[in-house]
Amino acid sequence: MGKTLDQVRPDLPKLAGTVPGPRARAIVERDRAVVSPSYTRGYPLVAARGEGAMVEDVDGNRFLDFNAGIAVVATGHCHPRVVRAIQEQAARLIHMSGTDFYYEEMVALAEKLAAIAPGDVPRRISFCNSGAEAIEGAIKLARYATRREKIIAFYGSFHGRTMGALSLTARKAVQRAGFGPLLPGVVHAPYPYCYRCPYGKEPEGCAVECVQFIENTLLKTVAPAEETAAIVVEPVQGEGGYVVPPRKFFEELARLAKQNGILLIFDEVQSGMGRTGRMWAAEHFDAVPDILAVAKGIASGMPLGATVARADLMTWPPGAHASTFGGNPVACQAALATIALLEEGLVENAAQMGAWMMDRLRDWPARFEGVGEVRGLGLMIGVELVRDRQTKARAPELRDRVVQLAFERGLLVLGAGDNTIRLCPPLVVTRAQCEFAIETLEECLKLAIQNG
Repeated sequence: MGKTLDQVRPDLPKLAGTVPGPRARAIVERDRAVVSPSYTRGYPLVAARGEGAMVEDVDGNRFLDFNAGIAVVATGHCHPRVVRAIQEQAARLIHMSGTDFYYEEMVALAEKLAAIAPGDVPRRISFCNSGAEAIEGAIKLARYATRREKIIAFYGSFHGRTMGALSLTARKAVQRAGFGPLLPGVVHAPYPYCYRCPYGKEPEGCAVECVQFIENTLLKTVAPAEETAAIVVEPVQGEGGYVVPPRKFFEELARLAKQNGILLIFDEVQSGMGRTGRMWAAEHFDAVPDILAVAKGIASGMPLGATVARADLMTWPPGAHASTFGGNPVACQAALATIALLEEGLVENAAQMGAWMMDRLRDWPARFEGVGEVRGLGLMIGVELVRDRQTKARAPELRDRVVQLAFERGLLVLGAGDNTIRLCPPLVVTRAQCEFAIETLEECLKLAIQNG
């Protein structure tokens, strides 16, 4: 792993002045005039360059990025090997459209994804540009393969903003408002959010009521098994708050799916590609999906997504599904370089740094009245903030204050769910950088609670 991390920038934040600086403020004003107001910006970072886990803004301020470009730059910003793979491929062939022609880069990446996908089963891959498109492909394939219409998803989920993916999404009303009618045949079930169990259970006394609801209510009322193509689930719920389900949830979900001929679609767009200290979050639970949606960290920032399915399912005919830009040669080479780096040590680093941070964070609920729970796997960690630990009343304002205070001190974090801080740094993050992040967040949390 040492050689993998040799070229990674190890330094810490340094602010040249008050943030945002004058150049950043000017660009934000220009942005307001011409860019869609639907974009959510938590604070006015105007990035100019990035390296490793560090980002420099247009005023020369240096920040530690604990967002990884929203869990995208798995190998860090501009890893030299990824940059070199992009440059060399761009000089040879940028585009040829793999939907109509052949090129080796696409085949090589498909072979690699088939080899590393969870479960020892033959796989085929359909390439696209994003996580939402990977989900769209999964929906289409599930319906095609089963000749069934209905899809079951979960409350709190986020699967994307295209119409099919949005229909599965049940995270915020604003994400769906005004865009109906959405895809018909989609119904939702409670997600196993143990800290806020929808059935009032404790993990040790849970009978996996979330799966029972699917089995005893949905399949018997609005989504009969013979009409239900698939259940779509995030192995770790991302935008819903970095929620980690118990193992028995996946065991029961697999039993239910097998008994009823329903496909399991795992959305690993945010949790995959080494983020949780395993290549796939599903591996923590020994869970094997029929169809896997992959994107974000797959190509270290290049636009690429993939629908990875059992080979016996992906038998649709030519023309049934394709993408002009999906799997273009440059993105494929970036992905191959990314996967090599993950396998050479970055997945291991994610596991080690994540375990170290969890050890540091574990006592926060006992130390801070405003912290309800700390949870996560690898470098996918959520810190849920509350007004009171007994009532578990959500504290979104406290969360937002901490996020803003961290930005002012050179640390970039974002929220997930209504009141959770997400920690998802690049997998190249160092021990010193993790320590800076924890100490900065602790300082910000104390200040926010004190002034709250």
